[in-house]
Amino acid sequence: MRNLIILSLITGLLLSCQNGDKNKTEAALITKNNPELASDIMTPEILWSFGRLSDVQVSPSGNKVLYGVTYYSIEQNKSNRELFVMNTDGSDKVQMTKTPKSEFNAVWHPASEKIVFLSPAPDDLQAWIMNPDGSGKKQLSDIKGGINTLAFAPSGDKLYYTKDVKIDRTREDIYPDLPKSDARIITDLMYRHWDTWEDGAYSHIFITDFDGRIIPEGKDIMPGEPYDTPLMPFGGPEEISWSPDGKSIAYTCKKLKGIDYTLSTNSDIYLYDLETGETKNLTGGMPGYDRAPLFSPDGKKLYWLSMERAGFEADKDRLFELNLETGEKRYLTEDFDHSPSGLVWADVGNTLYFVAGVMATFQIYKIDVTTKAIKAITSGTHDYHSVAPAGESLIATRVDMTKPQEIYRVNAETGIAEEISFENRHILDKLTMPKVEMRWITTTDNLEMPTWIIYPPHFDPERTYPALLYCEGGPQSPLSQFWSYRWNFSQMASNGYIIVAPNRRGVLTLGQHWTDQISKDNSGQAMRDLLRAIDVIKKEPFIDENRLGAIGASFGGYSVNWLAGNHEGRFKAFISHCGVFNAEMEYMTTDEMFFDNWEKGGAPWETDNTAAMKSYAGSPHKFVQNWNTPILIIHGEHDYRIPYTQGLAAFNSAQLLGVPSKLLFFPSETHWVLSPQNGILWQREFRSWLDHWLGEVRQE
Repeated sequence: MRNLIILSLITGLLLSCQNGDKNKTEAALITKNNPELASDIMTPEILWSFGRLSDVQVSPSGNKVLYGVTYYSIEQNKSNRELFVMNTDGSDKVQMTKTPKSEFNAVWHPASEKIVFLSPAPDDLQAWIMNPDGSGKKQLSDIKGGINTLAFAPSGDKLYYTKDVKIDRTREDIYPDLPKSDARIITDLMYRHWDTWEDGAYSHIFITDFDGRIIPEGKDIMPGEPYDTPLMPFGGPEEISWSPDGKSIAYTCKKLKGIDYTLSTNSDIYLYDLETGETKNLTGGMPGYDRAPLFSPDGKKLYWLSMERAGFEADKDRLFELNLETGEKRYLTEDFDHSPSGLVWADVGNTLYFVAGVMATFQIYKIDVTTKAIKAITSGTHDYHSVAPAGESLIATRVDMTKPQEIYRVNAETGIAEEISFENRHILDKLTMPKVEMRWITTTDNLEMPTWIIYPPHFDPERTYPALLYCEGGPQSPLSQFWSYRWNFSQMASNGYIIVAPNRRGVLTLGQHWTDQISKDNSGQAMRDLLRAIDVIKKEPFIDENRLGAIGASFGGYSVNWLAGNHEGRFKAFISHCGVFNAEMEYMTTDEMFFDNWEKGGAPWETDNTAAMKSYAGSPHKFVQNWNTPILIIHGEHDYRIPYTQGLAAFNSAQLLGVPSKLLFFPSETHWVLSPQNGILWQREFRSWLDHWLGEVRQE
């Protein structure tokens, strides 16, 4: 199966460009949007006009930056991705590709400083090479079945690529005489995951030589193994690492299958020796997630991220060091109550840069791996996503609630940042964006909770506004300065609403104890935190407490469904997207059983399990008899995390109870809404529902 949801989405989009009727007029090339604005207020159409910048790579010389930008066509209902290169000060920007096929997974060749990337050729994804100015484009590979991702050894004369390998027997193997049958024959768990059905194929690593001209078929280093690397579904190239001498590869893998796989988070770091062909488990006995290996520059040590507790996907990521000669392990971030990510070396082997979420933002840090001393490089109201050294500076990507991702050059000592990409300046300069501020709210148990308040553009404190309580998903996820193309705070506020977004119990970035407090108490203190936030903020003179709504997706949808039966008249409208309604049924139909076992404490039939019984007693459906407030239910048919029957059950119940309700159902979408026209329709329905029930003069 594809290991990267993003990769599979891009693949589907770009292949859709080629599967139409060839006799039809070829669609216009999807390029940078330059929309005409009717006003200075952002709309969903403008939101989908932004270029989406990603996958930033600094050249081996440290003086150039490679990146990609995805552009969307609302009319064609699809996207196209192009590659760019510029100097590290933002000068001499060059668009290297201009095709309808999309190019991605672009990397610098470590020796020649040419650029290698993936693109269709014509049906499967294959590797191509070109010069940094876009000239000399040539296909390098013709690997049967295509390539998922690739990376070069430091010397540049070897590389690995990943591709899908058929391992399990499927219907086609059992009944080859019935080729038109579409049945699935299932005998074990984990038969689907997030948005994908298991297909009997697994992503494996292949090793091959590279002479600068072609990439030949490689050697599968996991022959016959029914396991994926990178991890399904969110793992990427950071989970596979070349040693500096190119003689070994460290990779992340959860070597479990079926029911054992769905009950466990126990991935490990494996070391493959190219000369002997032997594979060694380096993290045996460490029961949680172990992932993202990185060799020291001298190859003598390995660094990786490790979660301590088995079955808990939101445990603290601990930075570990392994001496490959002695086997000694060191825990480097014991005194840092947050999770590093995006590890990268700053020098010859003493200092690592990383990104970590702290107090509702994500900042750049560095650690001295000898002394364990950690220092923050940046601060401010924004989220950094990635960091890489470039000479004496850092190249980083950053967003905030009012600005999509751009590239910045950061002073490695002072943290002062200057934007260098300006991909969306031509649109942002024409918009008046909302104002964002942080409030600290005292919770019902006398703790201080950071809460984001987002004000509409042209906010007038003399007016009164409707307000929306935003319920974060997860339940363990960061409510930081993120920029989303669905739950976009700037878009919500630009609709004329004040948004109240509390970092309730369970969110990330506030320390592990704060995160832990939601497990086995989903309907407890977290719900009191949400209600406390809106109770405090609604007292502001510019908020009309008679026009309050609550909105959220995933666990945020669970929260809305629960609030609908317990809000005691506070709210006048709800929106619940892909939310759990019946926690008992969700346990029996979801994909990752380790998740529900940890969060709920056990199965619904474990009647002697006090923690589990408490969890299921708080299921939103237990309070549905109290529902009396208009609610919009949204769900995607291919959501296998929270199956769409949860949304149907909530809507059916509301209808039977006579509660004003609407179901917005997307047959082609998943846990997310990803196509342009569905995304815009989502935004229109979102606003129209709230305007109808919370508008100053409600239309009957």
